[in-house]
Amino acid sequence: MSLMIFRRVERGAPKAALGLFAAMSLALALIALPAPEALGRDAPGSFADLAAKLSPAVVNISTKQAVDEPPGAEALPDGPFNDLFRDFFDRNRPRGPVQSLGSGFVISADGFVVTNNHVIKDADEVTVNFPDGASFQADVIGSDDKTDLALLKIDAGKPLPFVPWGDSNESRVGDWVLAIGNPFGLGGSVSAGIISARNRDIRAGPYDDFIQTDAAINRGNSGGPLFNLAGQVIGVNTAIISPSGGSIGIGFAVPSALARNVIAQLREFGETRRGWLGVRIQEVTPDIAETLDLEAASGALVASVTPDGPAEGANIQPGDVILRFDGRDVSEMRDLPRMVAETPVGKTVRVVVWRKGKSVTVKVKLGRLENQDTLAAAAPTGDEGDPGGSSQGAEVPGAGMALAALTAEIRARFSIADDVVGVVVTSVDPRGPAAAKGIAAGDVILEIGQDPVSDPAVIAQRIVEAREQGRNSVLLLVQSGPDLRFVPLPVGG
Repeated sequence: MSLMIFRRVERGAPKAALGLFAAMSLALALIALPAPEALGRDAPGSFADLAAKLSPAVVNISTKQAVDEPPGAEALPDGPFNDLFRDFFDRNRPRGPVQSLGSGFVISADGFVVTNNHVIKDADEVTVNFPDGASFQADVIGSDDKTDLALLKIDAGKPLPFVPWGDSNESRVGDWVLAIGNPFGLGGSVSAGIISARNRDIRAGPYDDFIQTDAAINRGNSGGPLFNLAGQVIGVNTAIISPSGGSIGIGFAVPSALARNVIAQLREFGETRRGWLGVRIQEVTPDIAETLDLEAASGALVASVTPDGPAEGANIQPGDVILRFDGRDVSEMRDLPRMVAETPVGKTVRVVVWRKGKSVTVKVKLGRLENQDTLAAAAPTGDEGDPGGSSQGAEVPGAGMALAALTAEIRARFSIADDVVGVVVTSVDPRGPAAAKGIAAGDVILEIGQDPVSDPAVIAQRIVEAREQGRNSVLLLVQSGPDLRFVPLPVGG
């Protein structure tokens, strides 16, 4: 802008005025520019010193897995094509063990090494290779497929270089990061970038909370460290998004805030020991928030409670919205499983729930999540829709479904257990609101507006009342087979 002023004055203005305006323009420009240190406060002139310091503790992981060879032609019966089959099997049978490569990093002088679970999964032999050429056979101390982490142990006979954990919670989008690893088996390779995003959910597991970075991460980088400029590990490089298999600047690392706790459990117990709440949850959508008089669509809606589980013992009920867990806000549904998993087994925590228009605080003593249990599973959303069947029932105006009471005949027709109390959906208009929310013939409506219901007329009446009150939807508790979920059924218009 100041340059444009300078050019306009230059045409026909006296030299004195020209000099005055030039000086003013320069002063304005200097005022407008931020101080040099503000532009790149943490930007290093080079990463060389940091890379030289950290690289000795970053290792390559190689594995071998024996393959059972399929039976060859010698297992075939004699026949005119025996020679042809023998040649085919000989040319296509595996040759030697399957090998794979990955990365890892040493976290203690006595030889504990962190890597990804998928790097060492099903391996019969794991070798840790150091940049100086030293190699050691490794024992797998433990692994966790839910976070894709594994802990190895080597005996080097001497103290090893290692790197410290950092706090990923202190990292911000835009911070510089350094990735060191073994891309494509090339050996120690360094790439730099920034944190592109935090808290990414890439549907890799129940506790997704990835750091996204544009530092180049390729095949073979799996299990390697992501460093901050203090030389601390803030992430374990785990996955990339790429149509070609190579880096396009979208890589993901398990944050140290999650990884450090998992690795500590593997080191102490050889397995993970996660807290267990015993609920099935679903997302709080704006429609659901409106039906529950919640100010914001946040928290985790309890769809069902595991019998005899910790939540049931603390009187957490279906329909409750968990807003806070152990002093932390539950901003999204997917936050809760991670919070519970990170909490020690047996700890008693305060849980704040939203129940029928007000906050209620309960105390829960967490159990231990076993492999066959579900920490806080997402209830089925039912968004796929279902055209339903042709069974007859009373049509609910504006809902696109017909309902009937649970008689013995209806129970037999839809295979509904005798202890289920509610109203059955006998048919669904494929173009109506109910179908759009995944309600199908044979589903049972147990509650409307968090009140138990067994009469189809009551549901029709409550829908009419909600429409007259200007509400956009009513909240139904629906049972589909063994699964429960809350459904905000649109009623407007």
